[in-house]
Amino acid sequence: MEDNKKNTALRWKVIAGILAVALVVVSCLYVVGLTNKANQNIAAPTATEALDEKSEDALSLWTESAPLKKELTNYMTTITDEKSADFIPVDRRIAVFDMDGTLCCETDPGYFDHKLLYHRVVEDPNYKDKASDEEKETAEIIKGYFDSGEYPKGLDVKHGTAVATAFKGMTLSEFDSYVKEYRDTPMESYTNMTNGEAFYKPMLQVIDYLQDNDFTVYIVSGTDRLITRGLCDGVIDIPMSQMIGSDESLVATNQGDKDGLDYTFSKDDQVITGGEFIIKNLKMNKVSAIEKEIGLQPVLCFGNSSGDGAMANFTITNNPYKSGAYLLCCDDLERENGNIEKADKMRASCEENGWTAVSMKDDWTTIYGENVTKK
Repeated sequence: MEDNKKNTALRWKVIAGILAVALVVVSCLYVVGLTNKANQNIAAPTATEALDEKSEDALSLWTESAPLKKELTNYMTTITDEKSADFIPVDRRIAVFDMDGTLCCETDPGYFDHKLLYHRVVEDPNYKDKASDEEKETAEIIKGYFDSGEYPKGLDVKHGTAVATAFKGMTLSEFDSYVKEYRDTPMESYTNMTNGEAFYKPMLQVIDYLQDNDFTVYIVSGTDRLITRGLCDGVIDIPMSQMIGSDESLVATNQGDKDGLDYTFSKDDQVITGGEFIIKNLKMNKVSAIEKEIGLQPVLCFGNSSGDGAMANFTITNNPYKSGAYLLCCDDLERENGNIEKADKMRASCEENGWTAVSMKDDWTTIYGENVTKK
């Protein structure tokens, strides 16, 4: 009898212990659950807050006072919200960028494609003795442009024609290699930077930001299309089909003087440069190129010169979607080869046309990176 009482007491002690442990476990789980819930409430921002935070990080190389930073952040909040009246479907989120002076340096001492031609005709030991009189004449005019900073009337077409003839007969791979070899040469006015590295880091951030928000980005440049591809390859992450520029003819290696309608590409052929200049992609020609090659009206445009004005106005005129145009003003004389007179003219054009002016001096925390300095 005594043993039964002891066993019963022992069983109740065991049961009580198990219940006590269970109660502690349940209490701990409850506290952990409350803590996790509280943490979730703190850590989970609204969609708008998350987008604003992402936008701020994405445009970190822009000063807080930069109009583009504020406008573009607000713009993205509204056009990506399906409940907003300003919502833009993904397939209509088209942005177009000029290249020289908008994405990369155009004043060291001139446009990349003009420097490339000058090198080909005057400095390249494998070609300079073969250069035609017309190419040499164009090179002299380009040298005058480099020295004065003033772009001569008519040089755009003369330059395009000389590029076509000076690189005639190259395969596209050979032309691309030539462009890339030259882009690896040092910049004249800067330390620690090659021609291929002379891209504006704040503008590259804008491209990344747009792509993160499902924009399709096009480069619409006055530079030769093939040169544009070679310069931007590996720097800007867009396919070559989204790089539009000035054009020269392309033919087959065995085509000779036959028209394309009279010749069929054969298994023995390669595509080569044909030597004829077709069109300079500036002003209204940029609008025509957009209509032909994109087929949709852009909602955002980025440029820097009068050659981009038509493209900017086309973007913001009678657009069914919320749109904007941003034009760079070359007003930084310490970190860039700026020109205050040109910057003031562009700022006036922005006010006149309803574009937003971008100050390279005031809006950017850096241009090429802290390790690059202007000589």
